[in-house]
Amino acid sequence: MTQRVFVVGVGMTKFEKPGRRLNDDGSVWDYPDMARESGTKALADAGISYEEVEQAYVGYVYGESTSGQRAVYELGMTGIPVVNVNNNCSTGSTALYLAAQAIRGGLADCTLALGFEKMQPGSLGSTYDDREQPMANHLMALAEISEVLFPPAPWMFGAAGREHMKEYGTTAEHFAKIGFKNHKHSVNNPFSQFRDEYTLDEILSSRTIYDPLTKLQCSPTSDGSGAAILASEDFVNKHDLADQAVEIVGQAMTTDFKSTFDGTAKNIIGYDMNVIAARKVYDQAGLGADDFQVIELHDCFSANELLLYEALGLCAPGEAARLIDENQTTYGGKWVVNPSGGLISKGHPLGATGLAQCSELTWQLRGTADKRQVDNVTAALQHNIGLGGAAVVTAYQRANR
Repeated sequence: MTQRVFVVGVGMTKFEKPGRRLNDDGSVWDYPDMARESGTKALADAGISYEEVEQAYVGYVYGESTSGQRAVYELGMTGIPVVNVNNNCSTGSTALYLAAQAIRGGLADCTLALGFEKMQPGSLGSTYDDREQPMANHLMALAEISEVLFPPAPWMFGAAGREHMKEYGTTAEHFAKIGFKNHKHSVNNPFSQFRDEYTLDEILSSRTIYDPLTKLQCSPTSDGSGAAILASEDFVNKHDLADQAVEIVGQAMTTDFKSTFDGTAKNIIGYDMNVIAARKVYDQAGLGADDFQVIELHDCFSANELLLYEALGLCAPGEAARLIDENQTTYGGKWVVNPSGGLISKGHPLGATGLAQCSELTWQLRGTADKRQVDNVTAALQHNIGLGGAAVVTAYQRANR
């Protein structure tokens, strides 16, 4: 029998423009500082000490080997296993997946998932140019069906957006409405990198990155960290944490399938990975898309959010534009998607994003999300993807439901 898994503590830093934040002593905010802040918050939220943590899984994309150890040593040095995780933009959720797996398998009663990123300004680039790039096959496949434009990320997601427009008649305005929604949501998020609201015209007329994507529909590079404390049912009961615990009732990770290279842009950016991960989670949880009230999903670009409405089963293929036009993915609609502001406005420090999503949904289920609070939340869904590739989907419900 597998063990039940609960989130009992969460914490995150404010997401910042790279290199902008300074410590009180004037030094540059570095990844150990980020990890100390988010980890300390998560431990305090759980009401436990670091000494009770049995394993730690630490995610980051840009950094030296064993940076995970250096990060959690800010919380304590107890000799526990510390595993470094790097899975592109789904790194934080992969750390969460592994920390949950240790609980689920009965290998630990309390684990830490922590993610951070200290990024360089500007578009993402490769670190090593003397070896095969992990996404070389993806880029070559996309080049066969789309004009080539660098940097790769907006080209890849923009091409998938264009494909959807051609197949289903989606318009540039539909993508812009997603950017409008997420920037509007972020106004109420004190952890968000950007808290400015824009008109739809301002979204549409901002600088074109890769048509139909404009700057205000693209996630920025960011510095920041997030953390979650996971626990077994025995640990929850022993520490009397049921009132604040949130159960992970379904969780799945998928990597690329042969269909990734079926000649469609949407599968190159992980559509099938997303579909199958979501189906597995729904089966595990006994829930369907209609049973969730709030969703944090991977809107690295507005085109991806639109495609995810279909991949996660919020609507049938080709019907995402209808959801957008009917305002079904914001307050007052069927779901509130990315109440945090999403990656587009909250920011996207790669290793931290999945843990920030977990934090937001934990607060939503507890009813403590302040001005962002969604009404009557009984179940929450998280989606995070990294190209090259890994998709992680997680379903949550309150422990004391």
